Amino acid sequence: MYRYTERETEFRRDAPTALSYAALGCYTFWLYAFGPALALLREQLGFSYMLLGVHSALWSVGAALAGAAFAPAARRLTRPVLLWSSALVAVIGAALFALGGGIAFTLLGAGVLGLAGTMLLTVVQAVLSDRHGPRRERALTEANVVAGVCAVLAPLALGALAAAPGGWRTAFAVPVLGLGVLYLRFRRRPLPAPAEQFDAGRRSRLPLACWLFVAFVALGMAVEFCLVYFGAEQLTGTGLSTPAAATAMSSFYLGILAGRIAGAVATRRPGRTTALLHGSLALTAGGFLLFWLPAGPVVAVLGLLLCGLGIANLYPLSLALALDAAPGQQDQANARTQLLGGVLVVAAPYLLGTLADRVGLAGAFAIEPVLIGLCVLLLVGGLRAARSVAREDGPQRSGSSASGQPPAASREDTRRTSSGDASSSVA
Repeated sequence: MYRYTERETEFRRDAPTALSYAALGCYTFWLYAFGPALALLREQLGFSYMLLGVHSALWSVGAALAGAAFAPAARRLTRPVLLWSSALVAVIGAALFALGGGIAFTLLGAGVLGLAGTMLLTVVQAVLSDRHGPRRERALTEANVVAGVCAVLAPLALGALAAAPGGWRTAFAVPVLGLGVLYLRFRRRPLPAPAEQFDAGRRSRLPLACWLFVAFVALGMAVEFCLVYFGAEQLTGTGLSTPAAATAMSSFYLGILAGRIAGAVATRRPGRTTALLHGSLALTAGGFLLFWLPAGPVVAVLGLLLCGLGIANLYPLSLALALDAAPGQQDQANARTQLLGGVLVVAAPYLLGTLADRVGLAGAFAIEPVLIGLCVLLLVGGLRAARSVAREDGPQRSGSSASGQPPAASREDTRRTSSGDASSSVA
């Protein structure tokens, strides 16, 4: 049975890692500003809940297209070309959404930003997986700590700037400046070579465990973004004004940040992924009940905070499980999470918005407990399928997966990933 050497499991925050963390932060600022911005936009333009759902659906359609396009694009283009071109198009999408004077521009901007922003996200995840191999769950969790900081700052910036002369739209320029600085700083830095992929004939056959974890990632995204897109609207039903509700959404993002910091500490030692995911799902369910119950704004905001704590590590840790379960097919597994995630994040918020127009927003939020329950089933099923594969493969797989769950990346994948040590340091 092959076991990773100390050299292969060494974790270093070098230049590609720093670039990936910062680029993810820029994308996350847009992502988490988008939901509260829709609430402010709806108040200004007076459109329905359903049209609010159309904006989020177009973002998600763009995300699904990015998921479909990433694997073939990654076979033809280098990581740097994918990274900087997706960043440029994302800037264009943000400008269309924030500066457009009517519904047509905001809808187009939402779609473009969803497409290019998700492509940027997927490239960042691929770079971190290439670079850190068996310790990818730690890299992904730390990257999402940076994302959590930006998630807290985004609604606060929107709330603070809503009454300023430039309005909330000026907040969308912050990631533009950040990406510009990153380009000037890192454009000439090399990125680690992608891990060796299987040949074309096997490329479409992802293992069952990987598919179950991919579905878990996607459903976790749906749980999160139903709250992101409609959380501020639900808070207005407790008596808060729209600007106050948009600002109060920061409690959700603060919970995400605190949860990811705790997750980053916990994943310094391998083998804790499963326990963290089970606990995260339980905490998400309990926090949502507090948010959902008609008990006033204080309890609702507290519930959002607990939801954030629970949701915080669902995405990075479930993604790490999906990538671990697809040795030699990480790009394909990475792309499938965004494709399926985009589809489900289209369906869930759109369904929630449509139901809200008919039965009220509180009644429509009943879809959240259903999604959380499905996440539990997929996690349990994926872990069982992964253990079954590990028993069948025996010595062909590593017994020391960084996530604590078999099957792990192959030896050749680890060797290629370790070549990323040649990348220059941050300093």
